[in-house]
Amino acid sequence: MENKTRFPFKFTPLMLLLFGVGLVLCVAGFSLTLWRFVNFLKEDIGNVYGWIQYVILFFVSVFLAALIVSMLIRSQYLITPKQLIVQFGFIKQKYDLKQIYSVHLFKGLNKLAVYFDDFKTKYTVIVVKDSWYEDFIRTITEYNPKIGFSFSTPEEEEEYKNKK
Repeated sequence: MENKTRFPFKFTPLMLLLFGVGLVLCVAGFSLTLWRFVNFLKEDIGNVYGWIQYVILFFVSVFLAALIVSMLIRSQYLITPKQLIVQFGFIKQKYDLKQIYSVHLFKGLNKLAVYFDDFKTKYTVIVVKDSWYEDFIRTITEYNPKIGFSFSTPEEEEEYKNKK
């Protein structure tokens, strides 16, 4: 089996609140659709458009609930010897470690960015616990020592922002 290092996403309280609201809306949508469907079965069972409508409404509410739950359970970064895998629920993006140019830690903003070119136009921001930044950087650079690492202090970031 291939060696994988796992770093779960760090969700903000606002994101967790939005996920909770989304789940409540999914349950409410499913319940309302079920209530209307029971009335539909009592009255107009032969309406094809009604059946299509209820199938779509049930599917959407169940699919969105499953997507939200999968995001809460399976949002992570996986680092293998060959790839960086960004998994957000069902959604997966794979990046070859050969394509990664550098990793930069913004100490002032407290953000970690992975760059895919030397012009720093193609990048992704890594959203993990602050205490895992060093482990993430160490793991990714162990698998590909050609990946550069840099950091900037809060003062450097402020100076750069003022130059713009």
